[in-house]
Amino acid sequence: MSETDDTPDSENGITREPFESALSERYLVYALSTITARSLPDLRDGLKPVHRRLLWTMRQLRLSPDNAFKKSARVVGDVIGKYHPHGDVAVYDAMVRLAQDWTLRYPLVEGQGNFGNIDGDNAAAYRYTEARLTRTAMQLMAGLDEGTVEFVPTYNGEEEEPELMPGLFPNLLANGASGIAVGMATNIPSHNVAEVLDAAELVLFNKDVTHEELIGVFHGPDFATGGLIVDGPDAISKAYETGRGSFRVRGRFHAAEAENAEDRDAGIERQKGGGYQLVISEIPYQVPKGKLIEQIAQAIADKKLPILDDVRDESDENIRIVLVPRSRNVDPELLKESVYKLTDLETRFGLNMNVLDHTRTPMVMGLKEFLSNWIVHQIEILQKRTQHRLDKIADRLELLEGYIIAFLNLDRVIEIIRYEDEPKAELMAEFKLTDRQAEAILNMRLRSLRKLEEMALRTEKDELLKEQEELQKLLDSPARQKTRLKKDMAALRKEYGPETALGKRRTTITDESPAVEFDPNAMIEKEPVTVILSQKGWVRGAKGHVDFGKDGAGDFKYKEGDGPAFALHCQTTDRVLLACDDGRFFTLGADKLPGARGFGEPVRNTLDIEASAKIIAVIVHEKDKQVLLASTLGKGFVAVTDELLAETRKGRQVVNLKGDAVLTVARPIAAEHDHVAVAGENRKLVVFALEEMPVMSRGQGVMLQRYRDGGLSDATTFALEEGLSWAMGGDTGRTRTENEIGMWKVARGAAGRLPPQGFPKTNKF
Repeated sequence: MSETDDTPDSENGITREPFESALSERYLVYALSTITARSLPDLRDGLKPVHRRLLWTMRQLRLSPDNAFKKSARVVGDVIGKYHPHGDVAVYDAMVRLAQDWTLRYPLVEGQGNFGNIDGDNAAAYRYTEARLTRTAMQLMAGLDEGTVEFVPTYNGEEEEPELMPGLFPNLLANGASGIAVGMATNIPSHNVAEVLDAAELVLFNKDVTHEELIGVFHGPDFATGGLIVDGPDAISKAYETGRGSFRVRGRFHAAEAENAEDRDAGIERQKGGGYQLVISEIPYQVPKGKLIEQIAQAIADKKLPILDDVRDESDENIRIVLVPRSRNVDPELLKESVYKLTDLETRFGLNMNVLDHTRTPMVMGLKEFLSNWIVHQIEILQKRTQHRLDKIADRLELLEGYIIAFLNLDRVIEIIRYEDEPKAELMAEFKLTDRQAEAILNMRLRSLRKLEEMALRTEKDELLKEQEELQKLLDSPARQKTRLKKDMAALRKEYGPETALGKRRTTITDESPAVEFDPNAMIEKEPVTVILSQKGWVRGAKGHVDFGKDGAGDFKYKEGDGPAFALHCQTTDRVLLACDDGRFFTLGADKLPGARGFGEPVRNTLDIEASAKIIAVIVHEKDKQVLLASTLGKGFVAVTDELLAETRKGRQVVNLKGDAVLTVARPIAAEHDHVAVAGENRKLVVFALEEMPVMSRGQGVMLQRYRDGGLSDATTFALEEGLSWAMGGDTGRTRTENEIGMWKVARGAAGRLPPQGFPKTNKF
């Protein structure tokens, strides 16, 4: 509206309302649209709108399994032109997914041409590929012409499309689904059709069936790519009871060419000279084969898998990934566990059975609730199909009655047609026919006027009356409906039974624990190493336990202005903890340190240590080893080195600090130590029992010593029987020990008193 235009907003079609309410209202509409019309599948047919429209379009194009293929471009064009006004790329991608037998357990589209591969390569453009429906898709759409589902207008009102697919094939559980909506998501794995139908039959005849009984026949996911699920039955059962959970999925080692069954099942191929190689025949679902091989090769290059020498891809139509061990002495089970832990040969599949029910409401369902809703839908479909057939029979019987009357009075009917001006009205009046009957008689061909036709009509009428009676009984009896549904499910199960190529279970479910526990240190050759960290944060590792002298410098060279700060001996299998004065701990693998020939590398290249932070201690990790931590606030606690390990370069915040306080003490505690000594900047000393210190994984800790001014200077632990020792100044390197320390031994948190004669002026132990 221009500045000079003083026309009221209402007359300009402008409505004024608060921005917040306008935005929230419109976003809610968008969110509901995303949830119900894009991302979540319908429980009844397991399809999202784009998939439903794809199948309906292909059916309209007569792309049944018995007919010839047609260009994918034709299908995509019809879908976006008539039913789905969205991008062609999204529609084609959805179609490609329906055709990939490594993505869908039971593909709904049969593709001809390049539809991608399990390596993760994309399909060819839709102008190059062709497609048609599979038999499974036809079963999913069975009954569309039998009045089973509602048809709704398309987006432009020119066509109609089915609201859902009525077939008996349990598509949602059979093929699974995944999608991310607004504020919710769904992730359902594929399952074995025979197991789904067995579980559905239990629910059909016993509404009080227990979850345990269902899990007895419904064993869990059956992925298109096979593999192993290595979670126990309890974990799987709980996941399906609530509709949420996760499964550990592993690839399968299997060597088809091995000489004996044991090696074949273990994936071991023996070679001349006593060597062997491992063969991966199946990979986890949704893991591209090319990416997996890259991960294994990268682990070899990064020396994370030193026991593995090479990886080869020898796949054709079947997967065959060959792992060559470094030597024949490598334990095959250790090598398997190592690959599982370090690559995507083991993944986790999250179960989230979030679906749209018959009212289009999203909800997370457990297995029993899911099957109960699906059975209710199938009973409704059966009732609608039966009623539709009854209506057709009634229509046909009406016509048959008219035909029979015409045959019984054939001469009079011919006379009326020949001589009357309004034969239809005359026929209806004289023989009491309905409008449809009279119209059908008038449209009858002359060749139908044969004596034999009357017998055929009477036979057809008798058969229809008999069928009508049976169908009416079916419609009136819930028990008959259940029996009929059971019969239909049995016929479908026979087609997808475990003895068929398509129905045979591919994924093995086992809760076997690994024969060899994975130990990261087993991947590293154990050798002595000397770790050197300079004052300016340059780190290096020298082979062997090198003597670094009293000053810690040894024979190592440092950059100008730099010098030794920390030096210690450990093994390449150890992990080294770096404590910073900001309370964060970082972890370095002793096997990954740069060599000691040069100056090393800045530790900040590897770890995200703040520029203002100072490294105050370097500690070798030992299992269950305790460390004394104390800050200048006078607070501290005992931590276990296992809790200080950080898996990422960002480290782990262990000590919480306030104001200008810094962490000043991070000192390992010897097993025999039983007391703590704390010295303040005010030159006061306090000693108390170690058991008064709490063991924590993170926090500020408790008060160790109180100060009027200044803060904590140093803290250490010692054995009371051996006395408190501290280093004397000068070049002698002597230590002083004070055994009579009773006058300093008080409760934790005291102010303390002046230390014994000879205590260092630095207030450091």
